[in-house]
Amino acid sequence: MDDQNKNLLLATGLSFLVILGWYAFFPAPEQTPTPETETALTAPATGDTTAPAPAAAPVAGTTATATAEPETVEDAPRLTISTPRLEGSISLKGGRIDDLRLKDYRETLDENSPIVTLLSPSGEAGAYYALYGWAPGAGLAIEDVPTANTLWQAEGGANLTPDTPVTLTWDNGKGLTFAREIAIDDNYMFSITQSVTNATGAEVALAPYGTLARHGLPADLENFFVLHEGLVGMADGKLTEVKYKDMADFDVDARDGAHAQVVPVTENGWIGFTGHYWMSTLIPAPGEAFRAIAKFDERRDIYQTDVVMPTLTVAAGETASAKTQLFAGAKEWNTIRAYERGGIQGFLDSIDWGWFFFFTKPIFAVLHWLHGAIGNMGVAIIALTFLLKLLVLPLAWKSYASMAKMKELQPEIEKLRERAGDDRQKVQKEMMELYKREKVNPAAGCLPILIQIPIFFSLYKVIFVTLELRHSAFFGPFQDLSSPDPTTIFNLFGLLPYTVPDLGFLQILSLGILPILLGISMWLQQKLNPAPTDETQAMIFAWMPWVFMFMLGNFASGLVVYWITNNMITFTQQNLIMRSHGYKPDVFGNIRSSFNKKKAKAAKADKK
Repeated sequence: MDDQNKNLLLATGLSFLVILGWYAFFPAPEQTPTPETETALTAPATGDTTAPAPAAAPVAGTTATATAEPETVEDAPRLTISTPRLEGSISLKGGRIDDLRLKDYRETLDENSPIVTLLSPSGEAGAYYALYGWAPGAGLAIEDVPTANTLWQAEGGANLTPDTPVTLTWDNGKGLTFAREIAIDDNYMFSITQSVTNATGAEVALAPYGTLARHGLPADLENFFVLHEGLVGMADGKLTEVKYKDMADFDVDARDGAHAQVVPVTENGWIGFTGHYWMSTLIPAPGEAFRAIAKFDERRDIYQTDVVMPTLTVAAGETASAKTQLFAGAKEWNTIRAYERGGIQGFLDSIDWGWFFFFTKPIFAVLHWLHGAIGNMGVAIIALTFLLKLLVLPLAWKSYASMAKMKELQPEIEKLRERAGDDRQKVQKEMMELYKREKVNPAAGCLPILIQIPIFFSLYKVIFVTLELRHSAFFGPFQDLSSPDPTTIFNLFGLLPYTVPDLGFLQILSLGILPILLGISMWLQQKLNPAPTDETQAMIFAWMPWVFMFMLGNFASGLVVYWITNNMITFTQQNLIMRSHGYKPDVFGNIRSSFNKKKAKAAKADKK
């Protein structure tokens, strides 16, 4: 077997190893089933830096030794939640906000698909809810304050709407009357005001708190490397992101055996759980100190976050209150930005912008504006690509001209190699002299690629993470730019009205229209670039367009649209820049120029 065939086999083998490695280390997102668990919660430990800490509270909603029984939907009366964007109910048992659905979002593209469920009652699979209460201080027992199982009384109407808040009350029979007013806006923000009136004749101390509890892992957990799912919080300007699995690494709380992390917040912060597109977050009043607590009870498989406000000392005959907010809804950029501008510090960082946030944030802002102006997200991605390419055009101009001259010098380099034989040092020396003589910088062509890398990852992050791409249509069969291309040879590239089922690893063989166009566009662009001097490297590079065609086949189709557009703009750009410098490349990258003509004339003169 000659060296050329050996190199070809090596290049082919390396290419398929790249594909196999990609799917081994970066598999498609998998769903994790949600186990049913008990409802027992761990109440937050109280205490702060401004007031004496009350005694530690036992399990929330229980006595010090008992475990609460699972609640069912029929166990307690409910108040209806009805807003333009939300529907659900509040259980009067514990005053739990535990039944919430998002009217504007469906689980799939099917118009008959169920709307997305965010919160679910305890006792159901995947229970996830918010509850509020008071941790007793010195002189009070757990039975003196409302717990997770207290049956509240509703005052006024039975519906929570943006125009009609509801008030829950509970009298402990010992001189303390508790009230909880719940209001909601037109989007996803609840406001909870807790108050206590002291008619005991003596001073009491107690601390208000809020809790988010999730039983087991979410059913839609994706476990994808580029996406953060789990705990998210902000504490005095510092963002915290901890995946669900990493909460088991928290220190063990000696009080209850759960893994816990406690972060004191001086002025501004929030804490909660985030998924791909939905989030629930506890938000104390801006400017107020509190403790942010994150817990994982491994025995009961419960993930929990708490916000514990400073202990309140309530004199006889007085009333004390504390106000917090609960965000429970979709991670819409416009909505979350409005809440941040309304005083919730750093709330926009709840969207997972990634390491290149300094690119990701402005890229998304421009994409969002283009989408609003154009009305089609696919076209907006194409327009954004044009803007990004225009931004780096001055740099690309010199780089592509240098690359054209490098390509033009390839015949000269081949002659050098033939003359030097196996003497690589001599080849390198003569090549450097040739570059210097012709005023060519061999590294100049790498600069646009280096700049493109963070832009590529930033745009990928935007397309994969942000809600605005979910179920956004392009045209024809491309109705969800956040999902892979649905067209394959098996459905005649979208002509047949059905979706091909998951074929596992063989899925990479069912290429759609967009990945095929991507491979072709990369090949065309590559033909304008100078080939590596090493034969093996040249063959590997020759295979790369087709390798990437398979690798990116299961990526979000919006990203592939960007990459195809980017390749075609780059190809056109390089072609025009080369022509402006006297080079005339054809579609296959062959260059005709005055430089080549001069070399041909010189060669003829040498022969004579």
